[in-house]
Amino acid sequence: MNLEDYFISRFNNVSIGDDGACIENFVYSKDAFFENVHFKTEWMSYYQIAKKAMFVNISDAIAMNAKPMYALLAVAMPKTITKHQMSELVRGFEDIAKKYSVEIIGGDTIANTKLDITVTIISKTNKPLYRKGVRKNDVFAYTGELGKSKKDLTKLLRGGKINEKSKFIDIKLRDKFISQNMRFLNAGMDISDGLFTDLDKMMHVNNIGIKFYKNIDKKIGCSGEEYEMLISFDKRHKKAMIRRSKLSRTKLTIFAKVKRVKNIFKCKANHF
Repeated sequence: MNLEDYFISRFNNVSIGDDGACIENFVYSKDAFFENVHFKTEWMSYYQIAKKAMFVNISDAIAMNAKPMYALLAVAMPKTITKHQMSELVRGFEDIAKKYSVEIIGGDTIANTKLDITVTIISKTNKPLYRKGVRKNDVFAYTGELGKSKKDLTKLLRGGKINEKSKFIDIKLRDKFISQNMRFLNAGMDISDGLFTDLDKMMHVNNIGIKFYKNIDKKIGCSGEEYEMLISFDKRHKKAMIRRSKLSRTKLTIFAKVKRVKNIFKCKANHF
């Protein structure tokens, strides 16, 4: 058990363990986005930083098939920040909030030695998608392409530059795909810590193992901050899901099935 999982396990509450806490059809989720942990200011503009902070938090709502409604922002800013940089942060927050019809209703600001952001998203769902719910005849799939975010992060860490359309900066969320296919889905979560790491979480909560249809390279399986969706559904729905993914132009990779075996994945933690 890694340190993050150990810390979370110390809290004994049934609402903890998914991308958000679902209480009476409301979903509450919060993620931190800290300078020198998740990003460096030389990598991204203040506008891009604010956008990504919103994206990664809205992703949690979408992962639970919830419609994001309200956001609370906590922004710790260095005393050297300029008014222009503050305006860029505001513009980034507001542009993504507007895109997803989210109302920013408050929060807090403090002085700090660096730029740290936390966002709380309040969303609503009539049918939540949990990590627990995998059944014995299920197959596993993920949306989109994996691996590019880790590749671009490595490039940045080595002093290189990446395209502003890179997934590391400009995230594409799968809200319509999830909402339109909920009747087929048994379990799901967003891929934020890497396919292997997040798959391990889903296997643990469902007390299952899996059998891969083919080997997945570590460059793909250990790539974090992808914000694609990891889902499970009954194998009888494979053709329907493939057809519907093509109609929505969402790449879908079906890569494994449930099997009573023990799986061990080894990926370096992204942020701990």
